[in-house]
Amino acid sequence: MRKFKTESKKLLDLMINSIYTNKEIFLRELISNASDAVDKLNFKSLTDESMHVDQADLAIRVSFDRDARTITVSDNGIGMTAEELERNLGTIAHSGSEEFKTENAESQGDALDIIGQFGVGFYSAFMVAKRVRVVSRAFGEDEAHVWESDGLEGYTIEPGERAEHGTDVILTLRENVPGENGEEGENYDRYLSEWGLKDLIRRYSNYVRYPIQMMVMKSRQKPKPEDAGDNYKPEYEDYEELETINSMTPIWKKRREDVEDADYNEFYKSTFHDFEDPARTISFHAEGALEYDALLFIPGRAPFDLYSKDYEKGLALYSSNVMIMEKCADLLPDYYNFVRGVVDSADVSLNISRETLQQNRQLRAIARRIEKRVTSDLEDMRDNAREAYERFFENFGRGLKYGIYASYGAKATELADLLLFWSAKEQKMITLAEYAKAMPEGQKAIYFAAGDDRDRLSKMPVVTGVLARGFDVLLCTQDVDEFTFQSMREYVARDMPKVYEDDAAREAAEKAVADGAEPELEDRHLELKNVATGDLDLASEDEKKEAEEASKEHADLFSAMKEALGDHVQKVSVSSRLVSADDAPACITTEGPLSLEMEKVLKRGPEGDVEGMPTAQRVLELNAKSPVFAKLAAAQEAGDADKVKLYTGLLYDQALLVEGILPEDPVAFAKNVCELM
Repeated sequence: MRKFKTESKKLLDLMINSIYTNKEIFLRELISNASDAVDKLNFKSLTDESMHVDQADLAIRVSFDRDARTITVSDNGIGMTAEELERNLGTIAHSGSEEFKTENAESQGDALDIIGQFGVGFYSAFMVAKRVRVVSRAFGEDEAHVWESDGLEGYTIEPGERAEHGTDVILTLRENVPGENGEEGENYDRYLSEWGLKDLIRRYSNYVRYPIQMMVMKSRQKPKPEDAGDNYKPEYEDYEELETINSMTPIWKKRREDVEDADYNEFYKSTFHDFEDPARTISFHAEGALEYDALLFIPGRAPFDLYSKDYEKGLALYSSNVMIMEKCADLLPDYYNFVRGVVDSADVSLNISRETLQQNRQLRAIARRIEKRVTSDLEDMRDNAREAYERFFENFGRGLKYGIYASYGAKATELADLLLFWSAKEQKMITLAEYAKAMPEGQKAIYFAAGDDRDRLSKMPVVTGVLARGFDVLLCTQDVDEFTFQSMREYVARDMPKVYEDDAAREAAEKAVADGAEPELEDRHLELKNVATGDLDLASEDEKKEAEEASKEHADLFSAMKEALGDHVQKVSVSSRLVSADDAPACITTEGPLSLEMEKVLKRGPEGDVEGMPTAQRVLELNAKSPVFAKLAAAQEAGDADKVKLYTGLLYDQALLVEGILPEDPVAFAKNVCELM
């Protein structure tokens, strides 16, 4: 017996037990080696006129014998001599494929697509096999040789027989290992089935450029006997047929104009197990320092587990048509976690097991290009297929908003213009840019209201008051909306008509436009304001003066109402939002960064009942023009403290109900209403 070169026992043990994390990739590695062997022969035949090879006959064959517990991977490639068996299999980590690739680097072109790099893939067979036998006959040689090893101490090389050039790799599988102490055992029998092998081939080697063939069991109806009667029941028989298992030509390597949309849709549905066509298909080829092909899909519907902790994002990563990772998460940012697809590059540096990438900067470069391309296609859908985009946003918009919030606003530049919100004025979904374009002259902020129901929001006093002044309000009904706006702080509206500091400057600009000049444009920074928080500064000078006079005149009333409400409110004041007798008599607003809606969202969270959870600083704003206010003022003037307290409690509780919040004591509220009746 010959000993492995290098520190073989330690290195081989490392190969088998440490380098690979997934046992089932052994078949991928053996098929890749077989593909390299066929590729070498094909390339030699193209460069050496004395070699005559029928390319149509080049193939890889996979078979199994359940009784003998063997799996065989055969090819009719270039084969190996005894010396090559010694060099390639007896010297661990020597890659004959890499050597061949280097020698022919200048002339290989598209005719050669060598997969191997490290010379260790073959030894992955020992993860599942207790013995490996390799029978190989080099092209042009009359004699075959047999390499055999148990993967422990060494190997033997002896003369053998093979009818034609090529290589057979025969694995004798290990025995099953039962599980112990609740841990799962090892079931090697799963590889000894037609279904099991076909599944591995299609998952990892579906796009190897040569046919991977298997004898598969099929069923067919027997011919009906001539003497069969009317009550004859059809009979069936099983038979074996040689079938090509892999697709060979990856759809992502084809030019976009050469592929029908129906073919892309079918590939998407069969590969990613969806029953709906994708909403968008993105196919592109990148060149430069890194060359790769990408085929991406935006699904037509959200998967049921998209927002669960079990959902896994990522694109399938291939290298030279061989799958390396089923879901490479680093290729997608979290806010594009819904994108599915494939990236294939022969240039990425893989680690020795070919299960992960060696250089993160390569991955980051690909990921940046993919992110830009997805963003560009979403913008195109938004502008040219609005109905489809609104369906997309209904499915995946929450993730885009969360991308801004989770990045503390850093991603707002990339994502803000992809967001849609319901316009109370337009009664449709609009973008922030569309909101800004429709603003009346002098508007300096984007106004929004947050809640859980669009109809309720549209009727809230704080919303109707802003609408009455001619300003639009965005109605936000997702729990992440207000957090997103707080992270953004502002929206930069591009190419807005320039606002001039004085009439003279404006008149000069208007004259210039009349004379044929282009209108001046500017980027305008618009604050994002919740209509239920802080001072919106929408009141006219007369309204401000009236509010100030009412506050001074009824200071004692406000003091009594604050005392009645205690710590429930920060203060009671005259409203600058409610300025008409027809408006609501009161509303609740907040001061500080936390709104009532954000408080509700936090309370619904896992730590919502924890002591010390922050609460909104509530303000009860009164409509000084309302008849109710006149009743309050009269009760205060009459010295009826009980009535002031009763009215105060009722106004506060009904304002809470308008906000979708139950009064702290619903029984007391009902009792007070009945007393008034």
